[in-house]
Amino acid sequence: MEKFVQIENVYMSFDTRQGRYIALQDVNLTIHRGEFVALIGHSGCGKSTLLNLVAGLLAPTGGVLLANGREIAGPGPDRAVVFQNHSLLPWLTCFGNVYLAVDRVFGGAEDKAKLKRRTEDALALVGLAPAAQKYPHEISGGMKQRVGIARALSMAPKVLLLDEPFGALDALTRANLQEELMRIVAAAGTTTLMVTHDVDEAALLSDRIVMMTNGPAATIGRILDVRLARPRRRLDLAEDPAYLRYRSEVLRFLYEREVKVA
Repeated sequence: MEKFVQIENVYMSFDTRQGRYIALQDVNLTIHRGEFVALIGHSGCGKSTLLNLVAGLLAPTGGVLLANGREIAGPGPDRAVVFQNHSLLPWLTCFGNVYLAVDRVFGGAEDKAKLKRRTEDALALVGLAPAAQKYPHEISGGMKQRVGIARALSMAPKVLLLDEPFGALDALTRANLQEELMRIVAAAGTTTLMVTHDVDEAALLSDRIVMMTNGPAATIGRILDVRLARPRRRLDLAEDPAYLRYRSEVLRFLYEREVKVA
């Protein structure tokens, strides 16, 4: 498989009033093209920090990060981020929020008709074509997150970065959006890195689960290959022995780490 995101000997520290805090140390990870990787660990283990480094929102204190063979030196349209907070502009419709991103990336090279088509295609991909002219206050939380995903995908990114995008949603909406995300990523063939606290979510969605040790100086404790056939359906996996084994292995890792800290 082709290497697409490479994280090599990454070290990240922050200066605080209490002195220097080492968030990440000796982090090494390769993500292949089209792969879905989940980052999981206890709060404070540096999951979001690592995701922000790949996004280019932070610069590492040490080490190198590469995307498609190029050093990550800042944010770029090749890497789109979806946060837990959807961050939609309230004065723009769903269409307008997505169009803004499309225009930013492609506006210099394409006419308005093509930009409009890209926007419509992105909204259709997440099932929101009928809500295109609605404003954020007129739609549900789950729909807002779908707009955020549409906005990210409308930029045709090489890498989709997700920081607990379903964390604030109710269980049913979360489950539905997890199914939607699997379908969308499969259709787009996007390389995906997702931060999550949810063991079931990690086992359901990912090709590999990267388990982080506790901070400070967090690193990768274990990587679990998830060999479940795609497409996946939650109900089909509910009693699948392999799925239950993966879930159990992640829980065991997290529990043992919690016990050691306590």
